[in-house]
Amino acid sequence: MASVNPGPERGRVEMGLVVDFSQLASASLATAGGKAVNLGRLAAADFPVPPGFCLTTAAYRQAAPTEMDAIAARLDGAESVDVAGGLQEPDRNGLSWRGREMMAAAPVPPDVEAAIRDAYATMGSGPVAVRSSATAEDLPFASFAGQQDSFMDVVGADAVVEAVRRCWASLWTDRAVAYRTTNGISHREVGLAVVVQRMVRADTAGVLFTANPVTGTRTQTVIDASQGPGQAVVSGAVNPDHFVVETASGRILQQTQGGAPSLTVPQLRELTSLGDRAQRLFRVPQDVEWVIDDAGKAWLTQSRPITTLYPLPDDDPLGGQTGTDGTADAASGGDTRVYLCGTLLQGLTRPITPMGLSVLGLMRGNKGPWKYVNPGLRMYIELTPLIRNKSGRKALVRMLPLADGRSAAVLPALLEDPRFSVVRRPRNESGRKGNTASARTQSKGAEGTQSLGLFVGLIPSMARALLWPERELRRARRYQDQLAAALALRLPATAARRLQHTADILATTVNGLIQATLPAPSVGYLMLAAARRLLRGIAKPRELEAVLRGLPHNVTTMMDLELWHLTESLGRDPEARRAFTELKPEELASRYRAGTLPAAAQSGLRAFLSKYGHRAVAEIDLGMPRWFEEPDHLLGMISNYLRVEDPGQAPDRQFAGAADHAEARIRELVARARAKSRLRGHLVSLCLRRTRQLAGLRELPKFYIVLVLAEMHRQLREVGAELVENGALDAAGDVFFLDFEELRVGLRGADLKGIVAGRRRLYDVELRRRRIPRLLLSDGTDVEAAVMPPPAASERLTGTPASAGTATGKVRVIMDPVGAHLEPGEILVAPSTDPGWTPLFMTAGAVVMEMGGVISHGAVVAREYGIPAVVGVADATTRLRDGQNITVDGAAGTVTW
Repeated sequence: MASVNPGPERGRVEMGLVVDFSQLASASLATAGGKAVNLGRLAAADFPVPPGFCLTTAAYRQAAPTEMDAIAARLDGAESVDVAGGLQEPDRNGLSWRGREMMAAAPVPPDVEAAIRDAYATMGSGPVAVRSSATAEDLPFASFAGQQDSFMDVVGADAVVEAVRRCWASLWTDRAVAYRTTNGISHREVGLAVVVQRMVRADTAGVLFTANPVTGTRTQTVIDASQGPGQAVVSGAVNPDHFVVETASGRILQQTQGGAPSLTVPQLRELTSLGDRAQRLFRVPQDVEWVIDDAGKAWLTQSRPITTLYPLPDDDPLGGQTGTDGTADAASGGDTRVYLCGTLLQGLTRPITPMGLSVLGLMRGNKGPWKYVNPGLRMYIELTPLIRNKSGRKALVRMLPLADGRSAAVLPALLEDPRFSVVRRPRNESGRKGNTASARTQSKGAEGTQSLGLFVGLIPSMARALLWPERELRRARRYQDQLAAALALRLPATAARRLQHTADILATTVNGLIQATLPAPSVGYLMLAAARRLLRGIAKPRELEAVLRGLPHNVTTMMDLELWHLTESLGRDPEARRAFTELKPEELASRYRAGTLPAAAQSGLRAFLSKYGHRAVAEIDLGMPRWFEEPDHLLGMISNYLRVEDPGQAPDRQFAGAADHAEARIRELVARARAKSRLRGHLVSLCLRRTRQLAGLRELPKFYIVLVLAEMHRQLREVGAELVENGALDAAGDVFFLDFEELRVGLRGADLKGIVAGRRRLYDVELRRRRIPRLLLSDGTDVEAAVMPPPAASERLTGTPASAGTATGKVRVIMDPVGAHLEPGEILVAPSTDPGWTPLFMTAGAVVMEMGGVISHGAVVAREYGIPAVVGVADATTRLRDGQNITVDGAAGTVTW
């Protein structure tokens, strides 16, 4: 459970019970809460802020009954053990109700009441707003907007005292407690201050955002306004006038209202300027509440960070920040760039640990033609050079639909944007730019030579795979023994030696791994392409998809089938079956680690993990726990498989049926080709047979890469254990929030806990993020959100056809496969998938995914397993609900109900 106390703050002074706004700039978050501290900073910077005072958290602490500590402790404990059977939501709500009732009934201490009355009298005893200001509020990662109560037009000292009491009680509303729990905020450490602020007689009021909250664009200010007090706009009681303004110029980009606009052009520009100044003061985009009084003067009544924006591509992903002063640069427009989310293309919606990103960068190298950035701890690839190049555009139009249909759908809007028009460089550039261009050309030429050299080196292996496929299959599989020898570290070894060995692994294994495993599957898919050309005019391209069903030699498929066979053997053992039907996956995992599972399960799982324990969910992230550490996911899959009672639904039978279907399709296509000519029939047969023999090896390169990552993971955990003993880290797993150089510094005695804490906060924020921009501009724009209209309410969703066939069944929405429960025949609905999800495919009736295209991992696996699939279905995990009956048509790309 995270603490909201930012720790010692320089320049802070001790505060009494009541602090005037003019003195709040030096107050700490723990003393005055987020709302009050922000108002104090605005007032100190000469922003127009209505006067007022803050009743500090010391008053709340005095008033809180001692029983509140026990309630908060129970709520914290409930959150920490929730997965293992902690308090359910009704229990949490019951505790929050008790806390709320206690605070509402608690007497206001006499000295606190006197301080309130004196401060209110000093203000002139007119109408005031009484607002909650929690210490877990207006943080960089969570705004807590609307979680605690505020009261408007409060008149009289008695009413102000009562409003303060009600603000205190609102710290324990169900919504506030749930929000803190979701954001990992300790209930024991949270406190509440109260802001009392003079009411401004509002002619017009509303809110403004210094970045577009829908599209993420940092160059736009969005203003909602309505006649009268601003509470109506904030609460949603009215349909406000809506304005989108270009921040730098003040130009109105969009304006919607029913009648006469509530704001004039000068007022819009003044508010935009105030918002921009506030953003520069706080150094992050702001959500500002404002009022224009009957004399035409604009006032700011509140400012908080916008916490939902996706980080800018130029943000430092390892700096522990959710926003930086890059907002100021983004607001100026500048040279806008385009980035594509590479981790989404890999089937990952979750963030990658800092060490995982660092290792991916080292594997990639810095000599390639692509530039990568890591906003939000996800890997993005810059597409700007391709989009500004004529041939690059053609390649994107051809290839992007295969990788991600939703990205391809918004690509035309980017190609029409004048900011990304084709750039033709002069043939003879001179001066400094010419030298730079020449250097760039030489660099790309060297890279091209390296790539050509690598390709040429693969030609002999590709020829062998074509001529003698069985020999090449054996060669590719034997490489695992060579790899294991390269990964071995002579023991005993110091932590420094383990760290150096881990760093050396990348330099010594990756190129050899590619040369050993890539040729065979490359030939397989080249043969499929050749067959498609030979069958032009004879068969439709989609007819060849069936050839890829039930492919042999796919290491991931083999793994899934071996897990199924293990399940079958456990199902015949009464003791093992009883354990897997009665215990939860985490309980089974605990017993496995203790060696106390039933004998058949203990030995069977040990044997399975000896072959596949290096794999994981999100396995390209070095920091993710491997199955040999946390087998919970596999144990849950075994429990799922044990529920298969219909022999026809058995995964091995379904897979064998898919293979038979593929063989029948090959015979049919060969016969149709032979009807044209005997030679064509022979060539089609050769191509499709080689496809069946070799294409299944497509998973082998990644399988071996993950083997390398798993050994690196194992060694780094050992390094982490020593750093824990030395006091540099709190937990061995903290090593995955650092990079190699930082670990070397830690082994020399440096304390790394502060660095890790900041990065873990960022990682936890990104874990909770549901929407990830697939195409992101350097000004923060989520291209899909900016150009695609919101989905219309209907009984039909559409996406990219990924695997033919239809299936009707009940929906099971799964956001994370670990611990997931999927009944045989249910429709798996997921944001995206990677190999760690594939055991679920074995019993799914169909698959619906929000991400992906026809060559994405989930689509390929669904075709191989012979189950219908539709990918790239926007908002599938929110529009579909568990238990809902739907029909998936994988050929049409539709989901209906």
